[in-house]
Amino acid sequence: MTTVKPLHRFLVPLCLLLAPDLSYARYAAIVVDANTGNVMQQVNSNQAWYPASLTKVMTLYMAFDALKTGRLHLSDMMTISSHAAQQKPSKLGLRAWDRISVEDAILAVITRSANDAAVVLAEEIGGSEDRFAAKMTHQAHELNMSNSNFMNATGLPNDRQVTTAHDMAVIAWHVQHDFPEYYRLFSTHSFYYNGREYRSTNKFVASYPGAEGMKTGYTCGSGHNLIATAQQNGRRLIGVVLGGMTSGERYDLMYDLMDTGFAQSSGYGSQTHIKTMPTGYAGAPPYQLGCGNKPEATYVYKSAPAKEWSPKATSVLAHQTVVRKSHILTTSVSRNPQEWSVDLGAFVTQTAAESTNRKASLQLAQTLSPARPVVVKHQMFNQESRWHALWTGFDSIYAAGDACKALWQKNVQCTVSRPESSITQRTASR
Repeated sequence: MTTVKPLHRFLVPLCLLLAPDLSYARYAAIVVDANTGNVMQQVNSNQAWYPASLTKVMTLYMAFDALKTGRLHLSDMMTISSHAAQQKPSKLGLRAWDRISVEDAILAVITRSANDAAVVLAEEIGGSEDRFAAKMTHQAHELNMSNSNFMNATGLPNDRQVTTAHDMAVIAWHVQHDFPEYYRLFSTHSFYYNGREYRSTNKFVASYPGAEGMKTGYTCGSGHNLIATAQQNGRRLIGVVLGGMTSGERYDLMYDLMDTGFAQSSGYGSQTHIKTMPTGYAGAPPYQLGCGNKPEATYVYKSAPAKEWSPKATSVLAHQTVVRKSHILTTSVSRNPQEWSVDLGAFVTQTAAESTNRKASLQLAQTLSPARPVVVKHQMFNQESRWHALWTGFDSIYAAGDACKALWQKNVQCTVSRPESSITQRTASR
């Protein structure tokens, strides 16, 4: 993890505290307890901002929904249009009329922020990128992202494409809760496409203890943005930073926010849920950096009305899908190729992971049936080890997803772990 000087640890929170007094926010930031959904810290979280490539989290939410309902399958091959191939960097370099699988396109968006791959998904789901963007905006408003408006699937500059830190936290929270079977993809460090390895550009995932994802973003208008999720000792946080003046600044700021959040008790902060937090008028987005083509007139987005929201279980449609061999490079555990797992958390010690599984055996066995508890040791990229409390034995991604969604309804955090092949260490939990 990047070392942050003590003086910087003082100055960054100070800048955040002073930001509300500025005519345009220097930063916008928010930290949410992913288990309770409660807002722990926030500064200017309802200030309008250009989302840049954070847009792609919304694009991926739409893709995950299409997978869940059977409109897409990971193995489906999609034709690359000339419009997709002509997208500006960052891109995978796709050629018009070639084909790419849904799984490879998703991994390209996550690891490389590939604009061409994002547009291929958009056109496959929406028929055209414009229609897809309209669907994105409609879905965002259904999720109470009332100050978000999307004009494309990539986050490339558009004066009318705006969001807020609050809204980005909402979509991150929904990805975790609505699609636990796909959320784990955001931790991908690299993947292979056409014989070439593509490494993730997200330094937070590789450097912060317990980091799980999610997405970076940058344009001249937005500055350097970051959505991040991390888990330590079974506790998970969501952080959003908008408007870093440099790439390093956004990471340092996120490190500070996460460190502070994990140091606080789970009941710290407001009891306001991220879904019911008042949002109000977002104003006009600042143009953060002195590069690019600054718009002559500032566009002010009129927010959508907030909707009534209450937590409730949502059904998952079970259906058959063909999942190809994963290209995700992570340390993993050997198990039956058809066995998917529910992950109850990553812990510093084996004892803590085993304790979590014992408690689950007493309190959650019916929800987790027919899975069985195991503990798995994963070696992280920074050479630290984490012990995962897994319940393995689900015969499909959707069976594991159903169980995990049921646990979230009981305020128990979890993710879905896909079948992998290389052995590290595995012990039965009794």
